[in-house]
Amino acid sequence: METHEINNRFLTFFENSGHSRVPSASLILDDPNLLFVNAGMVQFKPYFLGEVPPPYPRATSIQKCVRTGDIDEVGKTTRHNTFFQMAGNFSFGDYFKEGAIERAWELITSSQADGGFGFDPSRIWATVYEHDAETAGLWSRLTDLPAERIQYRDAEDNYWDMGVPGPGGPCSEIYYDRGPEYGREGGPAVDEDRYLEIWNLVFMQEIRGEVSPKQGGPVLGELPKKNIDTGMGVERVAYLLQGVENVYETDLVRPVIARAEEFSGHRYGANHIDDVRFRVIADHARSGVMLIGDGVNPGNEARGYVLRRLLRRIVRSMRLLGVHEPVLPEFAKVVRDAMAPSYPEISRDFDRISDVMRAEEEAFLATLTSGSRIFDMAAEETKRSGGGILAGDKAFQLHDTYGFPIDLTLEMASEQGLSVDEDGFRTLMQQQRERAKADAATRKSGHGDLSVYRQLLESGETEFLGYTELQAAAKVVGLLADGAPVRSVAEGGKAELVLDRTPFYAESGGQIADTGVLVGSGVELKVLDVQKIVPGLFVHRVEVVSGEVGVGTELTGSVDAHRRMAIERSHSATHLVHAAVRGAYGKRAAQAGSLNSPGRMRFDFTTAGAVSADVLTEVEEEVNEYLQTDVEVQSYVTTKDKALELGAIALFGEKYGNDVRVVDMGEYSRELCGGTHVDRIGQLGLVKLVGDASIGSGVHRVEALVGQDALRYVRKEQLLVSQLAGTLKVPTDELPARIEDVLTRLRNAEKEIEQLRTREVLGSAGSLADKAQDVHGVALVAERLAEGVDSGGVRALAAEVRNRLGSRPGVVALFAPAGDKVSFVVATTAAARDKGFAAGKLVSAFAAAVDGRGGGKPDLAQGGGGNPTGIEQAVKDLREALAG
Repeated sequence: METHEINNRFLTFFENSGHSRVPSASLILDDPNLLFVNAGMVQFKPYFLGEVPPPYPRATSIQKCVRTGDIDEVGKTTRHNTFFQMAGNFSFGDYFKEGAIERAWELITSSQADGGFGFDPSRIWATVYEHDAETAGLWSRLTDLPAERIQYRDAEDNYWDMGVPGPGGPCSEIYYDRGPEYGREGGPAVDEDRYLEIWNLVFMQEIRGEVSPKQGGPVLGELPKKNIDTGMGVERVAYLLQGVENVYETDLVRPVIARAEEFSGHRYGANHIDDVRFRVIADHARSGVMLIGDGVNPGNEARGYVLRRLLRRIVRSMRLLGVHEPVLPEFAKVVRDAMAPSYPEISRDFDRISDVMRAEEEAFLATLTSGSRIFDMAAEETKRSGGGILAGDKAFQLHDTYGFPIDLTLEMASEQGLSVDEDGFRTLMQQQRERAKADAATRKSGHGDLSVYRQLLESGETEFLGYTELQAAAKVVGLLADGAPVRSVAEGGKAELVLDRTPFYAESGGQIADTGVLVGSGVELKVLDVQKIVPGLFVHRVEVVSGEVGVGTELTGSVDAHRRMAIERSHSATHLVHAAVRGAYGKRAAQAGSLNSPGRMRFDFTTAGAVSADVLTEVEEEVNEYLQTDVEVQSYVTTKDKALELGAIALFGEKYGNDVRVVDMGEYSRELCGGTHVDRIGQLGLVKLVGDASIGSGVHRVEALVGQDALRYVRKEQLLVSQLAGTLKVPTDELPARIEDVLTRLRNAEKEIEQLRTREVLGSAGSLADKAQDVHGVALVAERLAEGVDSGGVRALAAEVRNRLGSRPGVVALFAPAGDKVSFVVATTAAARDKGFAAGKLVSAFAAAVDGRGGGKPDLAQGGGGNPTGIEQAVKDLREALAG
């Protein structure tokens, strides 16, 4: 059965079961938690959360998805894919477990002649959440599954959420037994290669917090409605029904491999190494076409970076198969022909898709050419020194600076009789992956393509003079405008300028960049920022104040000395705070980030437990006491091993070469650091901690002012305390007790006022109940309250009005505006609930009118909105809901 037929049968089956057919959403949705759509339910998330009323009670879709967490594993196994399709059926407060199980079983086991998939029922297994005996009972009652083919599993396997706070719930997975030739007996709990998961039924009924129940986190509450979210893996079902071994052999993927075979002359299945390359090509070609089709372009950030990586892995794999000419547009054609029956937009937009892939391939092939020259130089140097192993840092430089794949490095080294220090390379790669944030220089480059910078680097690295000089003569060796090389830039223009030597520090290691001026004959430039776009190349962002600057212009650079000194004080303070924090919390208090700007520092560190305010006070005192020693700050270059022997701290995730720069502040602080610092620590003057907070799981942040900024802060605080003591007419040392006394009396007064307000509000319950209007046999009280009644008062009043309606079927809806917000409460009597009127459901009938949402139990529900002007319409909508 072809994959398009599988999709069509799935959609048709659920359409016939009352589901609305919904097209696949784009792979890129406006969701801050997701890089790409990675599950079938993502487009329906607002409905599950109750943020938006669903336009239909049931839906079905085939959603295109991309997951990128295991890119490096793609090809090595047949299980990993980046692009896949997820078939799903969804219920928004309509049917629940029973309906989901019945429908899934019917579609899977019905004969193909009757529109089903025709799987043998005797080879079907199901798993359920370990605390969900109800679902296990439903499988036994509603299907032919015997008890021994229903297995209980823990939350890690059978609890589902999106990986972020939001909806979730227990799930039940459906597996197909591929047979004893694929593994051990015993069901999915024993072997998930033999027993292949094909469908997951999620019973979405709860809201999870920051920690998932998968990891033991609590459930925060129930969703307003119980929902069904299912996901059937289209590709997995396809290879089972097509009688092939894996997704790479199905009708939508195998044609890409066939085209790669034609190009290369190699054959899929001949050997594992080539098979890995064929699978990378097939998977990434499909993902690339689908991503470009949805508007993603190759770049160096976020989605663009993922796409660029996918496309370049294809080119790399083809090169390793012996193909050096452009191939991406040809693969795009194959993907178009295979996927267009389900996604016709690919054909309509194919010219653009093909052009994007062609341009990216051309850019990467140029990179490979440049990288090959660098490799040849490194290989020659290795041979000349009598070695047979290309250093790991050389391989990493080729990869990191020139985008040169390690596989090509290995192959080319082998051709020259060399091996590569792969362990050293992979260690550096791992350090890079563990970085807490993306390279700031890349973020500030202004555009994604770094090839122009790499070409400038080929003429030599920038010589940095800023450790000892704040003014130096230099020559312009590169000039860019809007990311493209130019010969000159005139007055008023902005540009990126590369010098052969510079005193300006480029942003790095938490220290922000220098600013200042560049002056030459008839020309003056303002230096706005300096970045290392690629290692070794200092790129100055400048504004031409007067004259015209061009390649070859000789200039004198002058750093803003006052600003640099203030930054250096902050950076040196960071080292000292780091040392003090480690002294207090031990080695587990590792630096996790920093920012050193003029007069202010920010320091993040990891910690296993809570951070005490008393300890931070001691840290501040210890640092300032050490400043009085006024020790000299020394820096020197040595080997990394020697530096570590001396006790120097290497920051987690940083990249270091064999030679490193060490910054010593006596025996108190010794770190590997490339930044600039004061000459003596006494120049810091004062370090004042002004804030601390937890910024994530196990990460704490402290902020401090340094030097004159710290002194100004202390003076301001002293003045504030003096003014406050004068206002309260007490000595400064009695201020805390006096303020606590004032606050206690204020809180007591607020409680008394609140009690009076509540009695006043409840006093109107009788008159509101008397206003009840009959709507088809239901007594309706729907009123707009006075401005300023809080949500607690509204809730209490609604309950009291409901009580006064007695045994009548009654619905109370009260709206309390407060500025540009509105809160509301709905309460129902027992007789109204017997007629089917539940408070939580009634909220959804009118919430949209006030741009709001809410929910609750059948007897009482509440919520809020952002449009008080819609209260009148909300009352009308509620009246219509009761009438209906």
